[in-house]
Amino acid sequence: MKKTGILLLLCIFLNHLKTNAQDHMYSEFFNSPLYLNPALTGQMEGDFRMNLIYRNQWASLPGTLSYLTASLDYNVPRFGGGLGLMFTRSAEGSAYLTKNNVSGLYSYSVGSDNFVLSFGLQGGITNRVIDWSKLIFDDQLDQNIGIIPGQSTSAEAPAFNNKYYFDSGAGVSLTLNRLLVGAALQHINRPNESLTGSKAILPMRTDMHISYRLPLDSYGNDDDQDGSYIIPSVVVYNQAKVSSYNAGIQYKRRNINAGLWYRSSGSTGQEAFVLTLIFDLFINREGGEKVRFGVSHDANYSKTNYTNSAGTTEGSIGYETTVPSRDQGSKKFPGARRCYDFY
Repeated sequence: MKKTGILLLLCIFLNHLKTNAQDHMYSEFFNSPLYLNPALTGQMEGDFRMNLIYRNQWASLPGTLSYLTASLDYNVPRFGGGLGLMFTRSAEGSAYLTKNNVSGLYSYSVGSDNFVLSFGLQGGITNRVIDWSKLIFDDQLDQNIGIIPGQSTSAEAPAFNNKYYFDSGAGVSLTLNRLLVGAALQHINRPNESLTGSKAILPMRTDMHISYRLPLDSYGNDDDQDGSYIIPSVVVYNQAKVSSYNAGIQYKRRNINAGLWYRSSGSTGQEAFVLTLIFDLFINREGGEKVRFGVSHDANYSKTNYTNSAGTTEGSIGYETTVPSRDQGSKKFPGARRCYDFY
């Protein structure tokens, strides 16, 4: 019976590795810029920024699929980039397989008043944990009633239920007039995240994103904060030979931004339409202080359909401010457009 229990446990892990080869991705990728690309660290209108985003995936299905990222970053005028700190947590499945990562980020920029090219680095520690007591083995099952209430198992769990490892990433982004394009590479060191002793290499993940900002007003003033714009964007992810992408368009006017997206998870067959809404509340517009609220909902329509899953919901909040003692003219590229202009 012990051998059978351990075999079942290994099957569970093999299935998890097969079906969860990709990291989680946010529909509101623009409200978690450091998670998207470390090169966006410090790329903001103000001096200091905080972001929090939460994703609850397929809420009506058994087991938890929830993800959270919190970050803060600081613009450093001397090198036109910034310093940042990011915490990411994921919880998946009824056995509460969780990952907690804490990373430091750094970016450096070159350019002029017409363009900015930024390079970013990321490094941190990840802890992967599972609750063995939540797993069900064959000696806890009955063919007639299913799970036997109060039945314990004779299967021996592995000696360890957690794993620590170093994880790294890098990225690059370019803003050129109305165009923003970037790419990032995560898990560069390909860490071993196995909990059982056998190798389970975390595959590298590639992110690529491109956005274009088009003014709708007849006078075409790109710098008018009260103007109207449409912003088409595409974000592509690739990990473990599996590709997925978000493609859509946003309409932005003053402090309101609405977007409609198509999201595909490639060979997994998961497809969805996504609606996003963003509201910027300026506490002190002249001082560059604002609070941002975002909400989105994925309505998936293939394989795991909307009727069964109730879709996926995200919520985000951000805060940005300036340092009163800093001369705003000290920024390295004061006239150049940055990533914040696009969203």
